[in-house]
Amino acid sequence: MKIYNFAAGPAMLPKAVMEKAQAEFTNYQNSGSGLMELSHRGKLFEPVLARAEANVRELLNVSDDYAVLFIQGGASMQFAMLAMNFLNGGVADYVDTGVWSSKALKEAKMFGSVNVVASSKETKYDHIPAESEWKRTADAAYLHITSNNTIAGTRFTKLPKPTPGVPMLSDMSSDIMSRPFDINDFGMVYAGAQKNLGPSGMALVILRKDLAARTDDSKVPTMLRYSTYIENDSMFNTPPTFAIYMLALVTDWVREQGGLAAMEKINEEKAAYLYDFLDNSSFYKSPVAKADRSIMNVVFRTPSEELDAAFVKEAKENGLTELKGHRLVGGCRASIYNAMPIEGVKALVEFMKKFELANK
Repeated sequence: MKIYNFAAGPAMLPKAVMEKAQAEFTNYQNSGSGLMELSHRGKLFEPVLARAEANVRELLNVSDDYAVLFIQGGASMQFAMLAMNFLNGGVADYVDTGVWSSKALKEAKMFGSVNVVASSKETKYDHIPAESEWKRTADAAYLHITSNNTIAGTRFTKLPKPTPGVPMLSDMSSDIMSRPFDINDFGMVYAGAQKNLGPSGMALVILRKDLAARTDDSKVPTMLRYSTYIENDSMFNTPPTFAIYMLALVTDWVREQGGLAAMEKINEEKAAYLYDFLDNSSFYKSPVAKADRSIMNVVFRTPSEELDAAFVKEAKENGLTELKGHRLVGGCRASIYNAMPIEGVKALVEFMKKFELANK
């Protein structure tokens, strides 16, 4: 039976990537050792690090004004790290669109003041607040957004423009590499690797280099300064070598698919197939505003919690795994990141049709 993994993260990776990693796992380039067993300063790993960075720069059109960094700890560590480096007791603007943006602004409050410019919390994060309603701080240290909300199933369909002089930072953990965007609109973007980039435990950080000068080195530990990673090419200490290797393989694969414009077309097609079915069903419901629906994380519900549980159980028995909604909100969720083929979405829809007929 073919298995399709709809997990939100750690998530499905491209089959070709997994097979390549499997083939090289115990004998990387005839070294007799796996890459994770080799020195990060050796001749075999250094080209991997360079390829990972070069792929990111090519796919996202990243200029030399920006540093591409590979930092342990995932996106959640970035919530505090960016505030430690950039806030300096000032005011930061945050758009609160989900659980993860809420966690990010909570961390920032430890290092300065936070202005929540807009929030959809009162309606259970079912939409993205209209940019025209935001109450921005004119001289904010930065503006922070979360481009895609994994739990709520929303996204910024159109990414906002920054206020002149105020760097815009974005947590892009669950939609990085899924569509093109202009990196020059951002002072920094960061993403936990475990959704569209590779295994968990690492964050990809793309940072405009001049922002690193804002850090008060006397108040920020060495390993939590961005300058440490910039000055040492992410190798001040031993970096997460296997995660970087997997990111290099994943971005190789994205290039082979035709880059981000091609990935966006595929992702839009997958999401449309699933949402079209949901919109024409009287059994399943999507709680998300149509204009703000994520194309990475599709959330939906059956008529009852009991049926939600039965759906998840029976789906797994049919090779469709990890469809349970996040523990904080319940329901069901299909995460259809870059690696999910259209065949997986079609298989899910066919099962949903059968489940609906059997349980009406």
